[in-house]
Amino acid sequence: MKRRLYLFQMRRGLSVNEHMNNYTKLLTDLFNMDVKIDKEDKAVILLNSLPDEEYETFTIILINGRQTLNYNEVSVALVNYEVRRQDRLSSHESISAEALAIRGRGSNWKDKGDRGRSKSRPDLRDLKKNQCASCKELGH
Repeated sequence: MKRRLYLFQMRRGLSVNEHMNNYTKLLTDLFNMDVKIDKEDKAVILLNSLPDEEYETFTIILINGRQTLNYNEVSVALVNYEVRRQDRLSSHESISAEALAIRGRGSNWKDKGDRGRSKSRPDLRDLKKNQCASCKELGH
């Protein structure tokens, strides 16, 4: 059972909540077998179980400047980090989708004679010499 603890790794495609549930279950099983694990060891094993490519910065920031690690603090920080990370990902995706929708053109955009020219301003070629583009009066 201890071997499973020390080799414990987050599986690809698993959410942080599922990973934390699996880790807590493993710790509970060990506790029920009267195996004592220090809180700092629990925290270090949890941090080491995370994939480096996604959580290396989080782990470095969390460890940096601390003398000891507390399992409860690490688990709360991990869940909070994941919530913020998911929020950033979802907001980035929605912004990207919104930008694509705004920038996209309809299927009949080529059929327009003026090709999207603004309707608010008249064509400057149609104005007479010294004629105001806004009010169409001459000489001011």
